[in-house]
Parts: sequence; structure tokens; C-alpha cells
Amino acid sequence: MLIITSEQVAKIRNHAEQSYPQECCGLLMGRQDSGDRKMIMEVWSMENAWSPVTAEVFQGLDNSPNITTRQERFTIAPEALMKAQKEGRDRHLSIIGIYHSHPDHTAIPSEFDRVCAWSEYSYIIVSVIGGQATDLLNWCLDTNHQFQAEELIYRD
Repeated sequence: MLIITSEQVAKIRNHAEQSYPQECCGLLMGRQDSGDRKMIMEVWSMENAWSPVTAEVFQGLDNSPNITTRQERFTIAPEALMKAQKEGRDRHLSIIGIYHSHPDHTAIPSEFDRVCAWSEYSYIIVSVIGGQATDLLNWCLDTNHQFQAEELIYRD
């Protein structure tokens, strides 16, 4: 389960709306207890670094056409991830998940999302229809590397 505040949800929704019609992305920084409970302490907006070069690297990964625009794909630059890991560690936080938006699509993970996902992370996806954030859903990978809905608990 993933624990989140309404303020954190609002930050994710605002980032998604501001980035529309491109996909937004960011990191869920927090702590995981000894069980399966993850608590988000901070939401860090990141730059969508998707580019034609990135598209070429990932081409054929999910049997989709070569998508070169940020309207249908996102990535976080490796150096930005490394910097976030270091800054998080210095503040006793870990990356516990990633969020991103689906402009004019549902908040259901794509096949590309699945093949690129890491099993230890939670994945929040927010649907943005016509510039307005709608559904916000949380996902995690099961032991067969398939997305399953993960419980999202609101705390304030």
C-alpha cells in the first residue's frame, strides 16, 4: 500500500495539468516499512527528458511504433535520478515510486510502462483529459511483472 496526502495528490495533479499536452513525471520520495507499506514524504517534479534519441534506444521494446514525442512517453534522465537518490539519501528518503501522466488517455499503465517498470516502485498515473486532471490510480508489479492496482491510502 502507498500512503499519500491530499496536498501531494494536488501537486501531482497540478504538474500533470501544467505539462499538458505532454506527459509529466516525477518521483515519490519517502520510506518503506518492513512490510509493504510505503509512505510518501515528498513529491519531486522532474523534467520529462524523452527525446528522439531516447526513442531510438527504446525502439521495439514494447512492439509499438517509434514514438518520439513527450505527449506519449516520458523518461527521467539517469543523471537526474542519481542526483535525486543522493539528495534523498542525505535527507533519509528513498525513491519509493514514480508518477506520470497520460494526456487524453486513461490512468491505466501501457505496455511500455510495464516493460520499463521496476518491481520495488509504486507507479501513480494521472489521466489528463483536455488539460484537466481526472483519474489518479496507483499500480505496482506482481511477481509475474504484470501491473496490479495497489491500495492508495490518504492521510492528512
